[in-house]
Amino acid sequence: MAWDTDATREKILAAAIAEFSERGFSGARIHQISKSSGCNRERIYFYFGDKAQLFEAALTRQLATALDDLPVIGSGPAAIADFAGRYFDFSRSSPGLARLTFWEGLELGHPVGAEARALRSADKVAEIRRALPTASEKAAEDLLLTIVTLCHAWASSPNVHLVITGAADEERRRVAIMRTSELLAHDAADATYRRP
Repeated sequence: MAWDTDATREKILAAAIAEFSERGFSGARIHQISKSSGCNRERIYFYFGDKAQLFEAALTRQLATALDDLPVIGSGPAAIADFAGRYFDFSRSSPGLARLTFWEGLELGHPVGAEARALRSADKVAEIRRALPTASEKAAEDLLLTIVTLCHAWASSPNVHLVITGAADEERRRVAIMRTSELLAHDAADATYRRP
């Protein structure tokens, strides 16, 4: 019987995403990833090299899912608001990306797999520019960065909203992020918008 390498890699990645999301890079244990995935440590190292490469693969997988599966649909500021709402939904239902990037920033201080991630982000910036044809590249970059950080904050810092609003009102936060994104999209689409 042939070994299903794709299925094995997927099991390992799913376990790695869960482990790194929960415990960060330093706190995550390959032993736990092995146990959760049902794959031995040697197979993990065979497929992914070392812990750092596994972390990069986990983060890249989550980023690919978020950016590739959530296109900007339509045109105008309403399309940007819609994208922001769907990105918020993704961040809420699959908090792995938000948590992985949070841990990456705190523990590593630099992005892993930056070149591949930058290309994926550039594709999303291009989608935003197609929806807002008068927006400059810098304005579209700022808009994407704002949407991502607003949505990720909900998943990676659940303590903050409890202090400010006293309750985890996800629908209220979703509406606020969509409205903020729409207003910023109006500014970005304004031909006179100039990034400082």
